[in-house]
Amino acid sequence: MSMLISILIVTGASLLILWAISPLIGGISIEALIVIIAMIYFIQWLISPYLIDAMYHVEPYDNRAPSWLSEAVDRVSRESGIKRPRLMLADIDVPNAFAYGNIITGYRIAVTRGLLKILEPKEVEAVIGHEIGHLKHRDVVVMMMIGLLPAILWWLGNIMLRWGWFYGLGRRDENDLGPIAIMAIGLGLTIVAFILNLGVLYLSRLREYYADMHSALTVKNGAYYLQRALVKILAATGRLSERMRSQIAKASQLKMLLISDPENTIMVSTHDIDYLIEYVKSFKPSLLEELFSSHPHPSKRLKFLDRFRNT
Repeated sequence: MSMLISILIVTGASLLILWAISPLIGGISIEALIVIIAMIYFIQWLISPYLIDAMYHVEPYDNRAPSWLSEAVDRVSRESGIKRPRLMLADIDVPNAFAYGNIITGYRIAVTRGLLKILEPKEVEAVIGHEIGHLKHRDVVVMMMIGLLPAILWWLGNIMLRWGWFYGLGRRDENDLGPIAIMAIGLGLTIVAFILNLGVLYLSRLREYYADMHSALTVKNGAYYLQRALVKILAATGRLSERMRSQIAKASQLKMLLISDPENTIMVSTHDIDYLIEYVKSFKPSLLEELFSSHPHPSKRLKFLDRFRNT
């Protein structure tokens, strides 16, 4: 229900604003702008798997993966009722995983070399369950579509701000809007687009919970093993952050794809995972800390997974 409401708010507000301003801005074809930006998003959707492969040094892994990993992908795909995605390996040390792809390239799940170094097989399977949850729920397509309308408002507002600066230099009819009015509308559109993008981030956080729940309900003891995987990722990324800042920054460029935001880390010396789970759950995230994040705060994710322990 929360996801449905957030989608309706973002799309409804965007369409209402576009409809309201369409008669006010002669010389700009909103329809043409929508088509152009939609085409840009569509092209991005088509080529993004190749860009992701290049950025994260991803290569096919099905033929070289350990048998337990291939079997885990088979098992979770079967339990989820979806076609088995291709298994990929990202040759980076940052421990993480992500789901991506489209109907042209096929759907894929990538695990990083760093992830396989730190997790036990059952923990990796819980991570696989999370990523297959994203594929089952078509999160890649949903997030692309929900982000399209705020992007249109942002582009339109940016164009009007630029146009307003130069509009006064030319001649205009008496019935045309003046440059100050055009810039005011443009500024208002960029502010609204920013606010609606907060709604997009909120939807992204909800879909992470949704994928966590899928893992918990699909993988045996999935909630328990996913909790362990998440805190191990946080701790290992924290240890890497001091000597591999450039790789952490690179991984963060597409952090909305990843199971855990690489910028969220913990610096600890203990390897007691049960202690770390309780330690992270004790954190109290601030409103701003979550408002601008694509992922739920780790403490809230771990508490959410508590609901599915022993189910």
